[in-house]
Amino acid sequence: MPATLKIAYLGPAGTFTEMAARQLGSEVELAPVASVSDAIDSVLGGEADRAVVPIENSIEGGVSATSDALAVIPGVQIFGEYLVPVRFDLMALPGTKLSEISEVLTHPVAYAQSRKYLEKNLYSHTHIPAASTAAAAKALAAGAAAQAVIAATSAAEIYGLEILASDIGENKEAQTRFIEIGKRAKPAAKTGADKTSVIVELPDDRPGGLLEMLEQFAARGVNLSRIESRPIGDRFGRYRFNIDAEGHLDDEAIAEALMGLHRFSPKVIFLGSYPRADKTQSQHLGNNNNADYQSAKDWLDSLRG
Repeated sequence: MPATLKIAYLGPAGTFTEMAARQLGSEVELAPVASVSDAIDSVLGGEADRAVVPIENSIEGGVSATSDALAVIPGVQIFGEYLVPVRFDLMALPGTKLSEISEVLTHPVAYAQSRKYLEKNLYSHTHIPAASTAAAAKALAAGAAAQAVIAATSAAEIYGLEILASDIGENKEAQTRFIEIGKRAKPAAKTGADKTSVIVELPDDRPGGLLEMLEQFAARGVNLSRIESRPIGDRFGRYRFNIDAEGHLDDEAIAEALMGLHRFSPKVIFLGSYPRADKTQSQHLGNNNNADYQSAKDWLDSLRG
C-alpha cells in the first residue's frame, strides 16, 4: 500500500462516513463520491486504494445498498470495520432563530431519530427529505429554501452554519458501523478479535434449508454477530444471506464452517476476515479451538497409519 492512502467515501464532506474514513489514519487523502457503488468502483478502477461505506446502523439495521453491492460486484474484500457514534445537531445560517424555522431539511433517518425534539420545540415545522445529512447542510449553505438542517456537528464548520441545538437524537447510544473495502487480497492478519463476513445463497427453497446453513456455524461453536436476508431478485422466494461470524479464517472452526457452507450452498462469497472494531476477543464454544482441531487431526492421522 502507498504511504498516503486515497480513500473513497460516501460524501459529501461532513458525513458520518467521512468521520469513519478518518479513522484509517492521518496519512490519508479523502475523495467523496456519490454512492456505494461509485466508492467500490473507484477501488476496482485504481482511482482509490480503499473505500469506506456504511454497512449497519444500531437502530435502523443493515444498509441494503452496501449489502447488495458486495453481492454483485466481484473482486472486493473487507479489510476493517469502524464504529462512529451518531450525534445529530440542529443547525442553520448564522443569525437564524428557532422561532423562524418552519422547514427542516435532512435525511429521513436523521429526521426520524430527532422527531421527539422537533415535536417539542418546532411543533409546526415541515420535513424536507435530503440524500444525506451533509448534503442537506451543503444545500442550506448554497441557498436552499429551508431554514434549518439536521446534520453531524462537523458539517456546521464545513458549511459555515450555526448550531442551534446539539445532540438532539432520541437514542444517545446510536452507532453506525462502517467497513473498509479494497481489492481482493490476502486477508488481514489474525488478531484474536476478528470477524469473518460471507454471503451465502440457499441451494433451494425447502423446509430446514436455513437451519442447515446455520448449523454449519453452530456445530463448530461459532457465534454470528449479524445475519441479514436480501432478495436475489430473479424470482420470489430466492434470498441470499449476509453473515458476520466471530473469528478469523485462520481459526479452524471458521475454516471448517466455510468448507461446510461450500459443500452446502451453490454460491458462497468470502468477503474477508478482519479486526473487530470493538476489540472483543473471538471465542468458539465447545472443543473448537485450533488446538482441539489439531489434536483430532493427529488422532485421525495415527489411525490412517
